[in-house]
Amino acid sequence: MDAFRNDQTAEIAAVAARLVVEEGLEYATAKRHAGKQLGLSARAPWPDNLALDAAVREHIAIFCADTQPLELRALRELALVWMTRLDVFRPHLGGAVWQGTATRYSDIYLNLYGDDPKAVEWALLDQRVDYHPGSVPGNKGDAVDALTVRARCEALGQWVLVHLLVQDHDDLRGALKPDAQGRRPRGDTAAVRALLAPGEEEGVTS
Repeated sequence: MDAFRNDQTAEIAAVAARLVVEEGLEYATAKRHAGKQLGLSARAPWPDNLALDAAVREHIAIFCADTQPLELRALRELALVWMTRLDVFRPHLGGAVWQGTATRYSDIYLNLYGDDPKAVEWALLDQRVDYHPGSVPGNKGDAVDALTVRARCEALGQWVLVHLLVQDHDDLRGALKPDAQGRRPRGDTAAVRALLAPGEEEGVTS
């Protein structure tokens, strides 16, 4: 029975990983869609995020090892442009673009920190940047205000969504706590520049 559940968990992870890589879905959404595709119930042996992360990296290694590093670099370069533009808000890059699993279908997630959430909106208006207000899941799963910008990525020849997660300044300390594998969940401007330095390995962020 345990072997069957393990196989089913691996199957869910594989389907969800394909959705993450090929459609740019976030992990929670990808798992839900995978469950629907496989006709599973809520009692199914769902993979945790660590298992799904491993499946995503395996999918990339097998199916897009030639293209993914270039796409990842293009997204990191675009993220750095926006981090520089919004430097006053102590931007930190998170998500797949930071962790090294992003493809051309991935969005960019930037955490911004400050005392006045409206200040980010004023900064965008001053720069004549159109944005869409909304919310996305935050570090603790709760809804966090987000401003979404549609940015052109010339290296990929397409538009990319940049989500600006506006958070209180005091949230910054907890946002940098390493995960279960000791990896930093996000990085500041200097860290992103280091990833883009000549000779730096593309991919997994430690």
